[in-house]
Amino acid sequence: MSKTLSGKKVVQSGARPFVYRRGVLHCDGVGVASLAEKYGTPLYVYSAEQILRRFQMFASAFRERPHTVCYAVKANSSLALMRLLARQGAGFDIVSGGELERVRRASAAALKRVVFSGVGKQVWEIDAALRAGILLFNVESEAELDVLAARAKVLGRRARFALRVNPDVFAETHPYISTGLSEHKFGIDIKKARAIYKKAANSKWLEAAGVSVHIGSQIRKVDPFAAALGRVTALIAELRLDGHDIRYVDAGGGLGIDYGAGDFDPEHQVERYAAALTEGLGREKAHLLLEPGRFIVAQAGALVTRVLYVKKNGAKTFVVTDAGMNDLIRPSLYHAHHEIVPVRQAWGRAAKVDVVGPVCESGDFFARDREMVAVRPGDLVAVLDAGAYGMSLASNYNTRGRPAEVLVDGAKSTLIRRRETVREMLEPELLP
Repeated sequence: MSKTLSGKKVVQSGARPFVYRRGVLHCDGVGVASLAEKYGTPLYVYSAEQILRRFQMFASAFRERPHTVCYAVKANSSLALMRLLARQGAGFDIVSGGELERVRRASAAALKRVVFSGVGKQVWEIDAALRAGILLFNVESEAELDVLAARAKVLGRRARFALRVNPDVFAETHPYISTGLSEHKFGIDIKKARAIYKKAANSKWLEAAGVSVHIGSQIRKVDPFAAALGRVTALIAELRLDGHDIRYVDAGGGLGIDYGAGDFDPEHQVERYAAALTEGLGREKAHLLLEPGRFIVAQAGALVTRVLYVKKNGAKTFVVTDAGMNDLIRPSLYHAHHEIVPVRQAWGRAAKVDVVGPVCESGDFFARDREMVAVRPGDLVAVLDAGAYGMSLASNYNTRGRPAEVLVDGAKSTLIRRRETVREMLEPELLP
């Protein structure tokens, strides 16, 4: 055991907005304890300033070439966060008809900047996207392309598309979020793409406008991005020789962050990413589409939860909180690391504990064997870097209502999603 200043590694280095001021954790200019008292727990808290700063990093790094940042809605589909980004000129990367409707409600004008990805698009979703006049369909199979052509004909609307090609590039990340190998369900074999584009040219309802690639998520090394774009650029040159007017190259997303406690320079990471993509593209001048999600919102958010009990079971000590795996599933699903800090800073002796939730599963944990300063029932703790794939993966497991969400803008806080009630959870169910 060693003496530790609780939360001493939470730093404001441009990477994270959660810092201690006068012994209390703050999100930008607002104390987290006051937010918990006002809105209750579990509670997701987001920094508007951090989200906008991350978005601007991409705008700056790619300023030398035409590009559109299409925020990946699946990372965090909050309407308020989407509207915040839409006002900055963001486009959106969607993977469902429901996400298309979220774009419409957040900013109808942004529908023209939507790219529609995903391996299992349904007819009603394709129809809705055609009617909305989205920018591009990222098509993932020949069968999907046939359906797209048929629906475009029925609706009398020409469909712009890009094949999502699989470059068979390995990206060092969790196997659940790696997507660029031939063994994965995503994309079309890049060696078959040229023939499929040629076949599509026979339909007057299809317009081959781009090529798309996405190799995975939470990728920290930038070399795989360069390799993937190099293969895509070679394909584009062949397609132009075949007479296709390729105007867009979609580089996907996947740029990773640091979930640890050390210093992290996000601006440098984006610059490295931009350099890698520029290297892969070479002299290719097509309009670049980027699909960051996690990188923009993850470190802007935290899950605030209250300690219910501290219990010992043999040699183990468990800190039981009122948030559970239904609120943030990443540690349970991916064994993902999140820093966990008390909201009120304190000196003390650190000891190893498991931070767990109330859900009836042994897999319901936020940390195992984590060194933490002692906390007591009633104390507040914050699970950091939880802005991405937190609320968007939340569920009602154990009939637990999903958390409320608050957006902090400077010294102002706004409730952007109220806490779900038991009545609302039961509303769709019918008794025979």
